[in-house]
Amino acid sequence: MPAQTPTTELDARYSSALNPRPGASQVTATEWTEALRRLEAAEIFWVSTVRPGGRLHVTPCIAAWHDGALYFSTGRGEQKAKNLAHDAHCALTTGTNSLTDGFDLVVEGTAEAVADRALLEEVITAFETKYGPHITSPEGTFHGIGDEFRSGDAVVFAVAPGTAYGFGRDHGVYSHTRWTF
Repeated sequence: MPAQTPTTELDARYSSALNPRPGASQVTATEWTEALRRLEAAEIFWVSTVRPGGRLHVTPCIAAWHDGALYFSTGRGEQKAKNLAHDAHCALTTGTNSLTDGFDLVVEGTAEAVADRALLEEVITAFETKYGPHITSPEGTFHGIGDEFRSGDAVVFAVAPGTAYGFGRDHGVYSHTRWTF
């Protein structure tokens, strides 16, 4: 399931490459290694799923990158789990809230529930490493999440990117990169 090395392309239609502002002529596609660094560092993601009736459902979550996929979880009875049981296509989004600076990422793919116990332990370690005391400390916001993963009270999903997008804003110079896997 791990993602392959993607094809990277700058979409000039949505980048400053077509806009004569200072710095625009130097806009290039963002390398996947940079996007991956940002995915690994991001703390909050928004997961978008589709309800059986076709309406979107978007909610924040925590996620960890491990071995070519983003992993997130939800309770078995939560709307995300119901939606993914009906249609496993989803998107995870992370980024900043500024108009002129920052970098946003969208990872589109198909969510697969993790059933392999050894992989589940690796994912728990990835979450504990990334979120530290938020998960490992008894006072942590998500303390005990590893036990919920193990017991099956929370379903862990893996999303290997099919397509990913990066939207850069560097002091008003914009880039739009597409990675296809």
